[in-house]
Amino acid sequence: MTDALTLSNVTKRFGDFTAVDAFDLRVAPGEVLGFLGPNGAGKTTTIRMVMSILYPDEGQISVLGHSRATEVKDRIGYLPEERGLYRKMTVNQILRYFGKLKGLRGRDLNRRVAEALERVGLSEWASRRVETLSKGMSQKIQFVSAILHAPELVILDEPFSGLDPMNIDLLKRLLIDLRRRNVTVIFSTHQMEQAEHLCDRIVLINRGRKLLDGTVSEIRAQHATRILVLEGEGDFEPLAECAGVAHAHITAGGARLELLDGTDPDGILRRALDTARLSRFEVQRPNLQEIFVKLVEADAVPDPSDEATPAAPGAAEGGPVDA
Repeated sequence: MTDALTLSNVTKRFGDFTAVDAFDLRVAPGEVLGFLGPNGAGKTTTIRMVMSILYPDEGQISVLGHSRATEVKDRIGYLPEERGLYRKMTVNQILRYFGKLKGLRGRDLNRRVAEALERVGLSEWASRRVETLSKGMSQKIQFVSAILHAPELVILDEPFSGLDPMNIDLLKRLLIDLRRRNVTVIFSTHQMEQAEHLCDRIVLINRGRKLLDGTVSEIRAQHATRILVLEGEGDFEPLAECAGVAHAHITAGGARLELLDGTDPDGILRRALDTARLSRFEVQRPNLQEIFVKLVEADAVPDPSDEATPAAPGAAEGGPVDA
């Protein structure tokens, strides 16, 4: 079976700055992929290359079996990071316009627009101008415009950004529906919790390079460090010096301790009882947020043998490398 998306050794430079560095990725048909990374990691630059907005300096990209997304644009739905709607058009007009761009016509177009507005609770706003919509409403309109034509591949750049909890829940339901219909979905996000619950696979990118690629269970198995959580009253500072504690976050009401492999948490518990009265004691596995922060922080430490990395051109002004 042909992959929905393949990137092979893809590199993109802006002057002396390498935004994406020899990046490889394969996405199977029907897979939901979370594309994660800190600001400036290279996510948006990669997505723009997939969408043929930018072109790689090196490497190959295949989108639904074609070398350019423009060759299969009617089979792709895309929600860019930079949102934009024609403010003077009505909601109905804007959705019909985007639908026609994707080849929809007549009764089929009318039906899809009506169904889309019903699903996101905006049927009563169909005749309102876009400029009267709230930010959350506008974002829902942009999302449904990206999937109105029932694409095979949906690419969403920070779809949860700026949404309130109610709209985040709605968007999650729409994404789950896409999964049920075997649509391939790729979305970049900073919302680790959403990625953990929605994605079949997660890719972490930093400084233009892949740091991690796997399912949530695979990632947790690879990073099986235990976290010891203590809460109560007393002095928790001495626990930071216990043997086997790799990292400690101490507060007035407790401690969160990252343990090295093989460390016995019972020994630390006994030490804690000497200086504090405990109300809670729990051993946890690190969540995705903790795993990713640890990996990104480790990756940010420069190799002493390397020269200083040049600043990205236009980075201070939010130029094209702000990914």
